[in-house]
Amino acid sequence: MASATRTFARALRTSARPALSAVPRTAFRQSRFYSSEPAAKKSSSAWIWLVGGAAALSGGAYLYQNGAAAPSAFAPKFEDYQAVYNEIASRLEEKEDYDDGSYGPVLVRLAWHASGTYDKETGTGGSNGATMRFAPESEHGANAGLKVARDFLEPVKAKFPWITYSDLWILAGVCAIQEMLGPAIPYRPGRSDRDVSACTPDGRLPDAAQAQDHLRNIFYRMGFNDQEIVALAGAHALGRCHSNRSGYEGPWTFSPTVLTNDFFKLLTEEKWQWKKWNGPKQYEDKKTKTLMMLPADMALVQDKKFNEWVKKYAADNDLFFKDFSAVIVKLFELGVPFKEGQERWVFKTSA
Repeated sequence: MASATRTFARALRTSARPALSAVPRTAFRQSRFYSSEPAAKKSSSAWIWLVGGAAALSGGAYLYQNGAAAPSAFAPKFEDYQAVYNEIASRLEEKEDYDDGSYGPVLVRLAWHASGTYDKETGTGGSNGATMRFAPESEHGANAGLKVARDFLEPVKAKFPWITYSDLWILAGVCAIQEMLGPAIPYRPGRSDRDVSACTPDGRLPDAAQAQDHLRNIFYRMGFNDQEIVALAGAHALGRCHSNRSGYEGPWTFSPTVLTNDFFKLLTEEKWQWKKWNGPKQYEDKKTKTLMMLPADMALVQDKKFNEWVKKYAADNDLFFKDFSAVIVKLFELGVPFKEGQERWVFKTSA
């Protein structure tokens, strides 16, 4: 079923993307999705909204031969990383009962949260280190539910022991985006794993309950501008919130396992109202009451400068894809000391 689903979804890449938002959600149950949000701790509303020792060489040098130690150093090449990509892609839909049928969205979130801790002033945080493996970072409210993603990747790490966790988590995010019909995401290895001493403090990820000033404070700290903030928010076309993690509940779009510009289209075209329930403040669409938006999402249309880009992306999926690809690469590479001359690669997607 999973293989047939991917084949069907792939066929939609060039023929049906603009119409996806008009298709009932049930039609995409077989198309795959995401899910997993921040926990309901002190920072529980933090970003739903919007991952051992140091290794050498790009991706880490490892004494490797047929999966075991060997007398010569193994220097991974593009085809080795493509093999890792293929392994992840083949397992995205292995459990029909997980969320909307795909681990893709939660892998995107893992890569996002591992990278979004970067601070340009101190040079700390970011995807170089994979410090979410350790407490207290693994227990931050914003990272609730991400153990699912980390555990999902453990068999992949065991099969390809030469790759660092840091490179693996980002490669998984790249794979998930591309396999969910998103744009090509160039990737380059070179991250090393760090120990618990490199864990970042809580509060570096966006808080879904906040508005535009908070968003700018968080993203400007990483080095992003207003246009890039909005483009990154487009990832909310994927996945859903969980009341037992972030406190919030529901998907942003009708097709949470297919990346489109629907997040922006729904923000601008639907009418939204406060949801009447016992949970934290969130919006629901008036028409079906099945979709949700967070206060931080609505800030994008309430702020004049942000809204200019929301409208542009709502009207042009190709523009969104172009800008999203560029800014997600920037996010994934923040603070990484790549080897000079390390080229970026684009992986071939599954059939």
